Amino acid sequence: MTASPGSAPGPSGPLGPFDAFLDDAAVFPPGDLPLPQALPAHQGHRSAWYAPLVGSFVCPAARVDELTGPLAVSLTLPDGPDALPQALERFARAAPGVLAAVEVVLPERMTAAEAVAALDAHLPAGVAGFLEVPRGPRQEDVLDALVGTRHRAKFRTGGLVPQAHPDERELSRTILAAAGRGLPFKCTAGLHHAVRHTDGALEQHGFLNVLLATDAALRGGQPAELAEILAERSPGIVAGQVAAAAEDGRLARARTAFLSFGTCSITDPVTDLTALGLVRRPEETHT
Repeated sequence: MTASPGSAPGPSGPLGPFDAFLDDAAVFPPGDLPLPQALPAHQGHRSAWYAPLVGSFVCPAARVDELTGPLAVSLTLPDGPDALPQALERFARAAPGVLAAVEVVLPERMTAAEAVAALDAHLPAGVAGFLEVPRGPRQEDVLDALVGTRHRAKFRTGGLVPQAHPDERELSRTILAAAGRGLPFKCTAGLHHAVRHTDGALEQHGFLNVLLATDAALRGGQPAELAEILAERSPGIVAGQVAAAAEDGRLARARTAFLSFGTCSITDPVTDLTALGLVRRPEETHT
């Protein structure tokens, strides 16, 4: 079965602006949760009070036979779109739930136009296709190739080493490049907490900083403005700006551009959003 992912924000309310924002990437580094533990944990998230925040379960295509449903699944294809037909066939045989999305790496040997053509040829209607956009000189060509298609961009915002983390100037240019082309995107890696922070040798972006920078880009902001937003480390300032953006509808618009991000821990973002007062348990909404 296939289904369109719930990537757009839901109705306004204590959880609505962040609906389907957190894709469960528990089996990926640095979490590396074994799949037999990650699957029941995901089902627990899907039945928790914060379930509306939880998006798809992200799984390497090579491990699709190990999945048990029902799940909304996003398959990652690190070897590129040539592996897509086999991955789709294996998913259909395993039938662990609905296929919400595929996330495809662009091989060095393949042009972006060839990758888009492969997605067009094989991806079923209703399944979102994300093409991972390389950092560096290929970025512009890949984004251009996605314009006018039904596919979306995927940006890598971190990793296990400092070099894997784009600084705020680079990331601001990336967000502006996507927004200027009207391309929705998701992010992966490095967005472990809501607000920009330092973790050992790693300078890690905050997912709320990225969301605010997306709002600024959609309003015609300049690179320096976005870089300043991405560099903001005050939880109070970031939370206040997000609350203001939610109040006047800008947050909902930003969510149509910044669709979701993969996180190896669902509970950490939920804890941050709760601590910042941006989401509340249902029993707290009437106090």
